[in-house]
Amino acid sequence: MLKRTAPVFFALLCLWGPASITAMANTPEVDSPRSVILLIGDGFDDQHVTMGRNYLAGPDGTLLLDTMPIRGAVQVQTVDDEGNWVYVADSANTATTLATGVVTNIGRVGTGPSDEDVMTILEMAAAAGFGTGAVSTSSITDATPASFMAHVSKRICEGPETILGGEKYGLPFEGCYDDAKGNGGPGSIAEQILTSPVDVALGGGLLYFLEHLPDGQISLLNTAEQHNAAVITEPEKLLSPIPAEKRLIGLFAEEHLPVRWQGEDGRKAESPDPSWLNALDWRLGSVEQPAVMSCESNPEYGNTPSLATLTQVAIERLTATSQKGFFLVIESASIDKQSHERNPCGSIGEIAQLEEALNVALNYANQQQNTMVLVTADHAQAAQIVPEPSLYDAIPVPVYSPGKVARVRLDDGTIMRINYATNNFESEEHTGANVPLFANEAARDYVGTYMRQQDVFEAMARFLDLKTPTETDAL
Repeated sequence: MLKRTAPVFFALLCLWGPASITAMANTPEVDSPRSVILLIGDGFDDQHVTMGRNYLAGPDGTLLLDTMPIRGAVQVQTVDDEGNWVYVADSANTATTLATGVVTNIGRVGTGPSDEDVMTILEMAAAAGFGTGAVSTSSITDATPASFMAHVSKRICEGPETILGGEKYGLPFEGCYDDAKGNGGPGSIAEQILTSPVDVALGGGLLYFLEHLPDGQISLLNTAEQHNAAVITEPEKLLSPIPAEKRLIGLFAEEHLPVRWQGEDGRKAESPDPSWLNALDWRLGSVEQPAVMSCESNPEYGNTPSLATLTQVAIERLTATSQKGFFLVIESASIDKQSHERNPCGSIGEIAQLEEALNVALNYANQQQNTMVLVTADHAQAAQIVPEPSLYDAIPVPVYSPGKVARVRLDDGTIMRINYATNNFESEEHTGANVPLFANEAARDYVGTYMRQQDVFEAMARFLDLKTPTETDAL
């Protein structure tokens, strides 16, 4: 494992919500810090970008994303165990590619296609003396943040008990035998986060840190002090000063953080209802469409810290404790998770959270100009914006989606119809389109209008002047 660099003085002054970072000099000094802030919208493809824009700003409006000066497309790449191309990815392998530059298999976290551990950009940045952080609205052990901090063969191996196998989602799984500490491996994702060089890790995932170590006598959480980590589980503790020499781990939910919005009365996309005559013959009868819904606050959200708040806390701590600069990855995870559940209001609320976190990042970058800010996605997702009503509505045959449909009312009273139809299972699947890239001016000489995900990794590494594992081996 890489050794962590010792942090210096830290003073936490946090404001709730997407408030701006404390103003700094606009003109960077010659030796001013260089930082990379990577924001990942999980499943945040162009369909979701457009859904968010339509709902939050209107088709004639703009998102904060739209004001960024650089826009490109990123190709998502995946291989199977034999090295053959696979055309639809998952979050683990794509986050691993963003983190390491290595194209790998579905389910792998920080490992290559032969299950070899691959150094991540977060680990390289820490080794070079930069501060490092990971912020997510998911469990910090979930695939995307984990891929920057840990190395396991299967993303499901999140805790010291889980890594040994068991049952999840009603199905048995084998675990990660070779990765378990009892078998000489580095341990579960949660165990590796505690020993990783990350200075700040904020999100959910308390459940996995409460799992017991192999001896069964003590939970992983109880070992945090041994790894120089201060663990907080209450949002109000974000306002409390944390000793400068401590790493900060915040766990604000058992698993993933609750989402901000939901569909009216908890509704999600629903199936159109054909009449009995239409069920007999598709050309006859009628089809009743799902009722229009509005988006509303999710009562379970409560005092959940916003992604903007977590981002601000991370940036302020890393700024105060690292004079060289930092690498920070930020994930709005439930754009994807709510799309799996066919809940467009849930996804749109998390797009709003991504926008707010981006505001915090850009405010910092405007004050510290040697800061690259990138926004991208790990993969595409199931939601599609389809016509309301159907373009074929005037012909004398009932035409309707074979999938599930949500008809979402916008503020101006118009209806946006979102369709989900990747399968007939309880969870939608990812899709295989390329994903967008947004970047600030500092990234201009490092990114292009078309990139592969490994190119994004290389751009970040070059910006921080990091030696990649390949370059290191060649020395």
